[in-house]
Amino acid sequence: MISPIVVAPAAYLVILLYGFADDPARFRYLAVLFLAATIVPMLLIYGLKKIGKVSDYNITFREQRFLPLLVMVGVNLVGYEVMDQLDAPRIFTGILLFNAVNTVLILLITLQWKISIHLLTLASSIALIYLQFGVVAFWLLLLVPVLMWARIYLKAHTFMQTLVGALIGFLTMYAELKWWIGL
Repeated sequence: MISPIVVAPAAYLVILLYGFADDPARFRYLAVLFLAATIVPMLLIYGLKKIGKVSDYNITFREQRFLPLLVMVGVNLVGYEVMDQLDAPRIFTGILLFNAVNTVLILLITLQWKISIHLLTLASSIALIYLQFGVVAFWLLLLVPVLMWARIYLKAHTFMQTLVGALIGFLTMYAELKWWIGL
């Protein structure tokens, strides 16, 4: 499955290894991004499942998403501050800042409706790769309908929940980082 805790770090890794190959601090940036996007979310969801605050690792029920999303806003803001202290390139501070902003957006949507965080993460990761490498990244958009089908097939989401997740993910991250970086 194309999981958010795999997709985002994979995008960060590609950007760091190929876009910042000459930056000696790139592995520090990767460590911060990996902690914020993979390690902390995995530990958080595991812990919440263990104490019964979420029913499953996908947090299937919309009502159970509030606390983990709220914690992730804080995690991304702390990551932003750490990245800023490392004098990281703006794309990396922007990733964490806008992950926090977009998590607030997801949180607000989740109060009324369930959105696909899987699709939002995939599409925002594609936007990141597109901003770094250009149109060569568009072939990754072929993964979007595949993941949409999978989420619908698994009865995890409706078509609209997947479509809106993908559109919000790509468009918000693209617009935010384009503005932040000044492209």
